[in-house]
Amino acid sequence: MSLNVEIDRTLEVAIERLLPGGVGLAHAEGLTLFVSLAAPGDVVRVRIDRVQGKLGFASIVEVLKRSPVRIEPPCPYFGRCGGCDFQQLTYEAQLDAKVEIIRDCLQRIAKIEAPREIPITPSPNQWHYRARANWQVDSVAKLLGYFERGSNRVCDVEFCAVLVSELQETLEKVRNEILAGTTTDRLRDIDAVVGDEGVSVAPPFANFKPDIVSRRIGNGNYHFSAEAFFQVNHDLLEPLIAEALRDEKGQTAVDLYCGVGLFTLPLARQFERVTGVEAHPVAAEFARRNIESAKRGGSETSLGSVEIVTARVGNWLSDHSRSFGPVDFLLLDPPRTGCENRDIAGILALRPAQISYVSCDPATLARDLKKLTAAGYVLDSIAAFDMFPQTHHVETVARLSVTNR
Repeated sequence: MSLNVEIDRTLEVAIERLLPGGVGLAHAEGLTLFVSLAAPGDVVRVRIDRVQGKLGFASIVEVLKRSPVRIEPPCPYFGRCGGCDFQQLTYEAQLDAKVEIIRDCLQRIAKIEAPREIPITPSPNQWHYRARANWQVDSVAKLLGYFERGSNRVCDVEFCAVLVSELQETLEKVRNEILAGTTTDRLRDIDAVVGDEGVSVAPPFANFKPDIVSRRIGNGNYHFSAEAFFQVNHDLLEPLIAEALRDEKGQTAVDLYCGVGLFTLPLARQFERVTGVEAHPVAAEFARRNIESAKRGGSETSLGSVEIVTARVGNWLSDHSRSFGPVDFLLLDPPRTGCENRDIAGILALRPAQISYVSCDPATLARDLKKLTAAGYVLDSIAAFDMFPQTHHVETVARLSVTNR
């Protein structure tokens, strides 16, 4: 039952803290308010956009008293473009907020007492870090950019401050093609990713193609294209891999949602037998190529036996979890939605001695950790990596061990 609070009414509120999803928390007239684009410590006048029960969703009309951590967003599209939602915060405040979001999810969703200190590795570049982008297209209105906040309308963006220079140049070239009318009405969005050889674009149109590119990360060379997922912030991949694997060694490792083999390749240097499972056929083929390329590069003596399986994780686990044999180490890096119930059930049937869970969403991570800890796993450590500056998103590595096998 909603309280009798008028939509579009304005209220003066104080922002207490930031919550998962990046919204500010406030209370007024019996409502718990979620305020977009807020800073902790702000006193603001907000407009009530929507009420659901005792929850209100609001946007800022005026900042009456600025938080000490509030700054002027440098991007002219901020607030309208849905890409960034933390540009109003100092970088230190962004990092602090992300740690508290992880802590909140662990305690509230997973019912796990969070460590006193959750380390977070900052991004070497707070701007111009994105090496991968997805642009929305309105061919009729000839617009290119990102969806406007809370809508499916395209926010026309000429310059994006978080893109690496190669992608910014590609954005400008794609824009020229759209303005020239060379795109079709069927083109709804465009993926682009940077490699050492240039930029790969999908789907193909005009002079743009999903060329195969590569990137050197640590001791590994990874081939990929815009048709397969590869991480956004390449500057943080070495420390991310190091935390996810540490110095674990053994006989058997499994890499679920392995993509193009970002973790599979280093796992193969530390374990005698590695199985990577990936549902996307293009990504799985790149994983096979990357393993073979490492062998051709003279690494065959240091690589264990590697099998890349093209299958849904749940299907593979259902078919193999009870007959696969002992697993020393399991790494999973699922999409933002986390694991399906059958995936968790299969992992528990496999019963690996150690689990490394790489996640880009603290809420779905906490949901899955609750299931794993209820089945006898213990959270040994958790670390964060700021893969997405200027947004509320954060990459997290949770390390678990089983109490009994």
